[in-house]
Amino acid sequence: MRPPGAICAGALAGVALLATGSACRLAAQDTEATDAGATASTSRQIAPTMSYVHADWLTRPEREEEEHPDRLMGALGIPRGSTVIDFGAGVGYFTWRLARRVGPEGRVLAVDIQPEMLEMLTANMRERGIGNVETILSTNEDSGLPSNAADLALFVDVYHELAYPARTMGEVRDALKPEGRLVVVEYRKEEPWIPIHPLHKMTAQEVRDEIEPMGFDFVELLDFLPRQHVVIFKPSRD
Repeated sequence: MRPPGAICAGALAGVALLATGSACRLAAQDTEATDAGATASTSRQIAPTMSYVHADWLTRPEREEEEHPDRLMGALGIPRGSTVIDFGAGVGYFTWRLARRVGPEGRVLAVDIQPEMLEMLTANMRERGIGNVETILSTNEDSGLPSNAADLALFVDVYHELAYPARTMGEVRDALKPEGRLVVVEYRKEEPWIPIHPLHKMTAQEVRDEIEPMGFDFVELLDFLPRQHVVIFKPSRD
């Protein structure tokens, strides 16, 4: 149960969905953690996903001030012509930013578990005149990603909701090129003032402890965002 005034974080949508107090209108099935969350890769409780019916929260006006998405894009230094995975893309809040960064010669693979989210994302890209985005409908068991295809995989406020973290991250590792990067963005669990339910927060060390054994090497921790860690990895060479 969420405490009064808590903020609900979003589903496999690539971004945090925020809603205060009584505005947390999650359906009953969304408020229960996935049984599959008790995997060998983590002992924490997997956070629930959120229905596409709450997708309007993904584009709330205050989000830019809270998350500084353009500053994040700049810090990642994504070259033009890159292939980038936006995992849990939702309505495309980061997808269109990535698409413009990589340019028409690059492409973005926008992955989401809900077809309704991808429909909204497609409409969003059409309105913005963006044509270098390919949508991929994933499942808990299959990401749908091609092998050895991507220069970067971006997870914004979504890793903590993966039903099968080890399986999914193994597929992401396979999808990255040998010199590719994995970027995991999570709300800072160690900061109690950040109004996000604890299940939707992780410390940077928790992120590392889970992901490094999945075949990734830690590269860098960026902590310039107001509320989130940015943890960067590369595929292990072993």
